[in-house]
Amino acid sequence: MAELDLDAEAFEKLVVDELDLLPDDMVDGLDNVVFVVEDRPEDGSLDLLGLYDGVNLTERGQYGFGELPDRIILYREPLLDVSADLEELKDQIHVTLVHEIAHFYGIDDDELHRLGWG
Repeated sequence: MAELDLDAEAFEKLVVDELDLLPDDMVDGLDNVVFVVEDRPEDGSLDLLGLYDGVNLTERGQYGFGELPDRIILYREPLLDVSADLEELKDQIHVTLVHEIAHFYGIDDDELHRLGWG
């Protein structure tokens, strides 16, 4: 399999493009969330494609004013590693974005798998 090689800037542009393609009603509800691209997870593994780092909507309670933003992180090297070509990379970014945004809304991995987004 040919290795895809995109630098951080080109990869971030793909993430922004895929984010723009998501349905408005999925993205409009994201409150106090930032999207971040990192090369790899802290443990250096290639197993994790993305991560939702925050308090999901169903557990927020008095959450809000003055809170640091939640983060949705996409890991560039693992996503490149699982993608054979640019189209597959776009698909993987799309699925990872949907997956992590779903965690923001309180949808867990089991439910995501049941819905076909696992």
